[in-house]
This record gives sequence, structure tokens and C-alpha cells, in this order.
Amino acid sequence: MKPELLRQLLEKVQQRDLAIDDALEALATLPFGETPSATIDHHRALRTGLPEAVFGETKTAAQIVEIATAIIAAGQDVLVTRVSPEKAAQVRHALPDMVYELSANALVHRTGDATSDATNSDARGTIVVVTAGTSDLPVAHEALLTAELAGNPTHLINDVGIAGLHRLLHHLPRLRDASVIIAVAGMEGALPSVVASLVSCPVIAVPTSVGYGVSRGGFVALLSMLSTCVPGVTLVNIDNGYGAGCAASLINRNRNPHAPESPQAHARTTP
Repeated sequence: MKPELLRQLLEKVQQRDLAIDDALEALATLPFGETPSATIDHHRALRTGLPEAVFGETKTAAQIVEIATAIIAAGQDVLVTRVSPEKAAQVRHALPDMVYELSANALVHRTGDATSDATNSDARGTIVVVTAGTSDLPVAHEALLTAELAGNPTHLINDVGIAGLHRLLHHLPRLRDASVIIAVAGMEGALPSVVASLVSCPVIAVPTSVGYGVSRGGFVALLSMLSTCVPGVTLVNIDNGYGAGCAASLINRNRNPHAPESPQAHARTTP
């Protein structure tokens, strides 16, 4: 259950618009629900601010349908990562409201208006995703989609690797205006180090399996990013756009979710 949905439910009880027994029935799926092939953590969004996602690569279409149906019934967004077009078509045959984001190889079901969610989020600023090359785009789009579903404004800068440094410098104003940057690169994995040397915001490096020969499926890029001499760079696993999107979302929060709230905590100003 989304935190905002729980808040609305409790407010209805407080205002006597909802009976306690009805509220208890609505909360019956917390903290988790069971399906024949999975135990779904409905409580994760309340604990961490990030709902459970579904790793689709090793699941059958029938299992994805089963799990997604349960998550939708709990009033949550659904993100299924690493889904082939063929498997996505099978899932959408059973769940036509799910959208296949081909660029991210992901299936999505949104419970609300995505634009509204982003506008009303607790995001401090924009998460910028920058790629070294066009071949890195599937991982970059996975990171973008994950961050967007968490309510963050996002921006993509594509194909600005160090083989032509002037391409990256052209986007320097946008990079310096970012709240968090996700730098996605394969080959020798140098892009995050260059980006981090130019900006003051956190940089999350994502090594990709793009490359050949000694690149060893992204292992060289991973080691290069780990060995960076630029302080403050952190990184996730090879091709882990989802993990980068989650980490960036947590960094981009405007407040401590465990801190006491002031009456002005939910005020919003529209520029």
C-alpha cells in the first residue's frame, strides 16, 4: 500500500467517514500477501518509500500476471524489470492495462497520474541520467523509469562518452543543476569519474555489459569505477539500472521520513 493511501485511510477514520471495521478490512493485506508462487511485501513502501518491484527475467508470464494482479489489488504501482517483448505480450494479453516500456524492457502499471505524482513528491530536484553511448540506453531507461515511478523529475542525456568530451561539456549547465546524477557506461567505464569531477551533487555509477574482448561483460567497467580517484562516486552492480534509480530516489528525498513533521511539511509551491 502506498503511504499516501494509508494516510488517506487513517484520515477518513479520524473524520468518521470510514468505520473502523472497514478500515481493518482494507488493511488486511498488510504487511504481506501470498500467491501460489510468491510472498509479496505490501509493507515495503511504508518502511522504505520504495514499493516492491518484480524481477521478470527468470519468471514465467503466468507468474508475472499472478504477482502483478496481487500488487494492483493492493493499490500499488507495478514495475516488472527485465521482460522480453514476447513475454510482455503474454502478460498484456491477461492484463491489458499494463504498459510495456520497450526502451527499458519493463512492464508498468500506474495506479495514479504519473505527472501528478512527480509534482507532489518530496523530491528535492531533478535526477539526471547520463549515458556514455547509445548501447547503454536500456540500462539508463530502467533507471529513469524507476526514478519516475518514485515521483522524481528526471532528465536523460544520451551518448556523451569520453571519446568526444566536448559532447558532455555541452550539457554542463544541466549537469550542475542536477540533484543527483546517474552515470551509465560500459567499455572502460570512465564517464562517472569525469562527470563527478565537474559537479557537486552525488554521482551514482552504473557499469554496463557493453563492450567486447577484455571488457568481460562489464567487469572492467565495474573495477574502473571502483578504482576512481574522484571522491564521492558510488556505484551499483553491472546493468543495475533499477538499483541506481532506487538509490537516487532515496538521496533525492526532501525530508527525513522518520523525522517529526511540521504543519508546513506538505505545503507545495508551484513555480
